[in-house]
Amino acid sequence: MLITPDVEKPVTPAPPHPRRRRRLGGGESLTGWTLVSPAVILIGIFGLLPVLMSLQLSFQRSDLLTPETPWVGFDNYRKMADDPVFLEAIKHTIVYTALFVPGTMLVGLLVAAALNRSVRFISLYRTAAYITMAVSTISQGIIFLWLTDRDYGLVNAALNAVGAPSQPFLASPSQAMYVIVAMTIWGWTGFSVIVYLAALQGVPAELHEAAAIDGAKPFTRFRTITVPLLAPANLFLLVWLTINALQLFDEVYATTRGGPLRATTVIVYYLWDQAFVHFDAGYAAAMAYALFVVILVITGVQFRLTRRFGGTS
Repeated sequence: MLITPDVEKPVTPAPPHPRRRRRLGGGESLTGWTLVSPAVILIGIFGLLPVLMSLQLSFQRSDLLTPETPWVGFDNYRKMADDPVFLEAIKHTIVYTALFVPGTMLVGLLVAAALNRSVRFISLYRTAAYITMAVSTISQGIIFLWLTDRDYGLVNAALNAVGAPSQPFLASPSQAMYVIVAMTIWGWTGFSVIVYLAALQGVPAELHEAAAIDGAKPFTRFRTITVPLLAPANLFLLVWLTINALQLFDEVYATTRGGPLRATTVIVYYLWDQAFVHFDAGYAAAMAYALFVVILVITGVQFRLTRRFGGTS
């Protein structure tokens, strides 16, 4: 008769008691909230509270100087529809956004494609492409004021050198907005270059090699392989740049202060003008919340359209 030795069975530990598990989770949660509470309190005081107070202010009349803030309901919001300057500011903001966003994305993609190669001193070239992000917006405004000055600017000096007449640029109602577009594209190109360069380096080289073996030309490979794989980067830049374009202020303030004939008065600059020049804080708060809603809607539409037609998940 064959006798098999006894095999010791592994002992499975009993699961922790549900009460003990809940107690442990509650302790960890309490510890986590304790650690983040200073930041949460600061964000609540200096972030959330002003947002709620400005929402209340948008339904009141206030000059920021006297304590009386009578309730006016939706009068501030209705006022926007009858304000011709505000309607002009909307038009200028749309024009600026329509030029700035695709322009920055296109220039950034072209520069990133040129820098997406292994050549000598490539790190220096990539750093030079990003250096514009280190220049503050106010400094950019001062630089372009100097460059485009009608009497002493380098741009007009170059035009005069080739026999072309001097141009007013930022002093012209018809040219000022385009100068601001060029200035901000220059300032934001470094950001889009970094985003596109990271996306380009994530494109598998095997796909290009296989397409090259099949006889595909470089432009065809870029259009059919690289561009579709850049959809996440395109979505990020589209949303981010649009949000920043709708909030344009610093560059206008530093260069034109609304421009001749209010040619560069955009929404945020007009909002600031109403709040801190004309002391109509309630109306300014209403404009701020109207812009907030517009940004939410536009961002949502961009996400839906890009996911539907761009292939992102």
